Amino acid sequence: MLMFLVIPELPPTFYLIEVEMLKKGRQNKCLQSLQKDIIIMSRSESRNPISLRYGENAMKYDSQTSNSTLKKSSRRDVLKWGGKVVAASTLAGAGIPPFGVPSGTTVYAAEDNTIRLALIGCGGRGSGAAANAFDSPNGPVKLVAMADIFENRLANAYKVLSEQYGSRMDVPPERRFAGFDAWQKAIDCLRPGDVAMLTGYAGFRPRQLEYAVEKGVNVFMEKSFATDPPAVRRVIKAGEAAEKKNLKIAAGLQCRHSRNRHELIKRIRDGQLGDIQLIRAYRMQPCGPLGQRPPTEKDLHWQIRNFTHFLWVSGGLFAEMNIHQIDEICWLKDAWPVSAHGIGGRVANSTDCSQNLDSFTIEWTFPDGTKAFDIVRWLSNCHTEFATYIHGTKCAAQFSGSHHEGTVHTYKDQRCERDNIAWQAPKEAVTPWQAEWDALLEAIRKDRPHNEAKRAALSNLADIMGRAAVHSGKIITWDEAMASKFQFCPNIDLLTDDSAPPIQADAQGRYPVPIPGQWTEI
Repeated sequence: MLMFLVIPELPPTFYLIEVEMLKKGRQNKCLQSLQKDIIIMSRSESRNPISLRYGENAMKYDSQTSNSTLKKSSRRDVLKWGGKVVAASTLAGAGIPPFGVPSGTTVYAAEDNTIRLALIGCGGRGSGAAANAFDSPNGPVKLVAMADIFENRLANAYKVLSEQYGSRMDVPPERRFAGFDAWQKAIDCLRPGDVAMLTGYAGFRPRQLEYAVEKGVNVFMEKSFATDPPAVRRVIKAGEAAEKKNLKIAAGLQCRHSRNRHELIKRIRDGQLGDIQLIRAYRMQPCGPLGQRPPTEKDLHWQIRNFTHFLWVSGGLFAEMNIHQIDEICWLKDAWPVSAHGIGGRVANSTDCSQNLDSFTIEWTFPDGTKAFDIVRWLSNCHTEFATYIHGTKCAAQFSGSHHEGTVHTYKDQRCERDNIAWQAPKEAVTPWQAEWDALLEAIRKDRPHNEAKRAALSNLADIMGRAAVHSGKIITWDEAMASKFQFCPNIDLLTDDSAPPIQADAQGRYPVPIPGQWTEI
């Protein structure tokens, strides 16, 4: 624990000093629990470091024997060497200064080098992100607040995380929030420089990001980041505001932190594949349909709980899941597409009540004319594939493997078979999910630039372009997508538990499904 002593008669400067305490001293039992670090916010003309010694008899001020180094510090500097300010200590809360400290001295406490987290969105990915934060070598971190629209999701996540990471959990009932405004209450528990984990539903992401930046809080935000073009622009704008405040924003496109992928990118940029002619990505795996809503379930809750099945909540299953493949495509090209078009549909005997199609094939065109494809099918009992391939004028390569593993290698020619591999990257020692958290926490510790908001938002826009092209049956350009004012739910920031659901099911319990030639979302 760090302590801040504000001594009124001295000038407003931070001095880092050391406090030495005898464990057997009886003058103040509260002080006996303190560690060695102490900070004084001094108001003195003195430039000498101060050593505070808690002994058997009394506390003595001694400016001659201290070995501490005087250091003026901003709060960010304090964090860099391991200290973060908090509001009050046990002593400050009691309204009394430590034994021997002059009357009028105000005491504040801080955790020495712990970064505090608020988890906003307590589903599986949110809990996974918390585990990545806890496991990072760039900790320590501590979870101090949790929020979710639904109480049961919050309770389940709290139970699991507490069982696995009990010492990193400091989330008493009064800092566990449920409801539509829970996210704001959780962010309000943080101090400037802490981390808000935005791991809930994409439709609500832009407002949560904006608020976190307003509060001076660093952010980890899961994919996807926006459901429609105006929301994309909000994320970009919030990212720009964060950059002005030197806040760190990590975006959950974890493949960007894959060591193996970076190695292949380097080889591509060095010309080992020749000129890139084609990129093809596949995500073909069974994903179940949505059944009818139970009569006892509130419709608004049903839509949010089943978020990947509803466009206004998540952007739909395609946009939520395939943003990774699309981000890889744009990364490989080091460019953004100029247009997209594609086809998609549902099987004739579909009983799916959701808004999703079950098959997509999308072609993106890049400024140099290069084409990239994403082929998607969510049906069971069909061929499955989960990979991204690149074809250059010299040879081909694999960029990504099943479930985003760093399965990376080059081939001897254009034939993408295991018996034709020329070079293969080793198994990654650190998962991309862990690596993205290691990078964020290191950036906070060392005060390095780290803002992935704009890049993530633009990949999201490329994602939205492809979805809109299939849903509408039209070619969608980058410029018209970026300028679009279409919103799935214009009042999403104002929703409460009593709000009407943004869309309604028909008499058979089925929600509106895109019909090419009739549907508009750009």
